[in-house]
Parts: sequence; structure tokens; C-alpha cells
Amino acid sequence: MSSSNRNNPEKRIVYQEFGNGNSAAFERATPDLPPEKQNVRVQATRAGRKGKTVTVITGFQTNQETLQTLLKQLKTQCGTGGTIKENEIEIQGDHKQKILEILIKLGYKAKISGG
Repeated sequence: MSSSNRNNPEKRIVYQEFGNGNSAAFERATPDLPPEKQNVRVQATRAGRKGKTVTVITGFQTNQETLQTLLKQLKTQCGTGGTIKENEIEIQGDHKQKILEILIKLGYKAKISGG
């Protein structure tokens, strides 16, 4: 065995049952449903955010590009920041009602969740 193979652990594969290690092939496919077939939940929470309130929108069954465009639209409408984490949209501040109205206008079946 040459010294270059010893230093590079990726080349030291002894046995591999499937493919060439292409991780994209093993990722779970996300169905891209139209808005009217998605049940979306809107909830304001402070858990794990050092007391800062964020509005979390969960239940999306769509691709990342659609989520990015929706995030941009919600951030613009609410006049605040936000992000996407694990297929959920987080908007800074408590904007439950405003986001609920926007999502319903866009055709989503949205409900407020939690207290």
C-alpha cells in the first residue's frame, strides 16, 4: 500500500455494497405538493431562543426553491428577518395572524397551532 492511500481515508474503502458513495442518491425525496394540498401550522414560540419570540411555520411538503421564495415574501410582508431550518420557516417576532392571512391568500390550508 502506498503512503498516499494511508493518509487519505476516503481511498481506503475495503468493501462498499452500493454505488460510489454518492450521498445525493440516498437523500429522501421531498414531494412537491401544490399549496391547497398542504396542511401548514403557524406557531409563535420562544423555546431555545433566549427569550426572543419567533413565528414558526411547519408542515411544508415542497422543495427548497419554493420555500426560499415564500420566505422572501413573508419577510417582506412582515418587515423582519427569517430563515429556513429543517424544512420549517422561522420569522422573527410574533406575526401569527399576518402570516396566517398571507398563507391563506396563497392557497395554503393554514391554521394557528399552540397557545
